[in-house]
Amino acid sequence: MTAPSTRDLGSVGEELATKFLQKKGYKILGKNFHSKLGEIDIIALDPSTDSTGSPQAGSGQGTLVFVEVKARWTKEYGPPEEAVTPRKIRSIIKTGQYYKLLHPKLPEALRIDVVTIDFTEAQPIEAAEVKLIKNVTEMHRA
Repeated sequence: MTAPSTRDLGSVGEELATKFLQKKGYKILGKNFHSKLGEIDIIALDPSTDSTGSPQAGSGQGTLVFVEVKARWTKEYGPPEEAVTPRKIRSIIKTGQYYKLLHPKLPEALRIDVVTIDFTEAQPIEAAEVKLIKNVTEMHRA
């Protein structure tokens, strides 16, 4: 089987990630937000948690989540989550802050999640391994 183009892989990955997040209760607000500061793959609302991933107590607004989707067709370049570098996270933070300025009525609680998709063993594509890593900024502090 030949590997798809990067663009095709990204599109399939984002579609799988969207469905995966919806099954987890996320409300998708937008996809592929671009600005001069950067790009965000998926913008969603997680109504069940606050910014730390803890169950929401009372406010009902939830957390505005900026989701980076990383997919891999081969293990040659390592697992997909390794492609989410501190530099990429800084770009998502800046772009997310800009998005929030454009949409002031959205929740104040913000978070960055990563959805990884591993196609290396998947036949068919829908069988890809999909994982959610919540609050990646916590992983990159220190």
